[in-house]
Amino acid sequence: MVKKQKETGTWGGNLLGLAPSAPQGIRDVGTIPNYRRLLQLEWPRSGRPFKLADRVLYRLLSRDDDPALLFEFQKQVKSDPDAELWARGIIREAASAALAEAGFAEDPRLRGAGHKIANAVSQFLRSPLAEKPFVKAGKQMALHPEAHPPSWYSVAMLAAMPNLRRERAGFTERLGHYLAQPAPKKPFVIQVGKRTLRPQHLLLGDPIEADAKGFPKDLPLALHYIELMSRMGALSWAPVATRVLGRLLKDCDENGVWRPKNLRSQPKALNKITYHCYPLHLDAKTAESREVDITFRLALIAKLLGWHLDYA
Repeated sequence: MVKKQKETGTWGGNLLGLAPSAPQGIRDVGTIPNYRRLLQLEWPRSGRPFKLADRVLYRLLSRDDDPALLFEFQKQVKSDPDAELWARGIIREAASAALAEAGFAEDPRLRGAGHKIANAVSQFLRSPLAEKPFVKAGKQMALHPEAHPPSWYSVAMLAAMPNLRRERAGFTERLGHYLAQPAPKKPFVIQVGKRTLRPQHLLLGDPIEADAKGFPKDLPLALHYIELMSRMGALSWAPVATRVLGRLLKDCDENGVWRPKNLRSQPKALNKITYHCYPLHLDAKTAESREVDITFRLALIAKLLGWHLDYA
């Protein structure tokens, strides 16, 4: 992965790509997912990959209107200028999440961006659009053009900025309660300039789909959401997430190792939004290797919740 980074500090010639996509012109995973993955893998922060990429990410936070900073959105914005505001907005949210997770939470530039992002989400949560965010667009349901709900990126940013959360405690609590409610089940689109897109980055509630016994359809996604809610101190408000966590803990042995019955393969990630954090252990040839990622994530969540852990 490190070898694929360009001298410009970027990966794949794009910013947000989670997987190759011919329709979007994305050939490989992009800069921000790879940057966040290196953080998860505990790559040395003083290393060259971060030094190169940090410069790019901070430029993305600025109000620099250089068209080159639109990366994969350049062609779309050139033919449809109305899409630029949306493109730069999602780019800044993603860059803010990456820099916050990298430990720059107190950098004035990031704090400024963080407050702006929080302001937009807070305005949405206080408005009637939080309860009724959709409008009809022909035969489809579309997000109201004035709605600015939280995204995986904005929530990840807040989860990694404890001082910002303390300064905006009321907003953080409202956000936690909002994210704890069930997410809409019907698919919807967003209007981006002249085009409509199906968003993968928005969070309009708890995204976990689980059966009556608490088994999630997408285990990596469920754990990612549970971790973010734990960091924000909001997990107890999310009934589905707490039920799923309880189910997973029942499958842990006396040493805290996740060992479900008949685990024949590593759990698959259905949503690519978890690319940066799952799987970190790529070898899944043995039963023990298939248990590593989930065990690690459960232990991390336990620490975030303040539980005492004994390591054998």
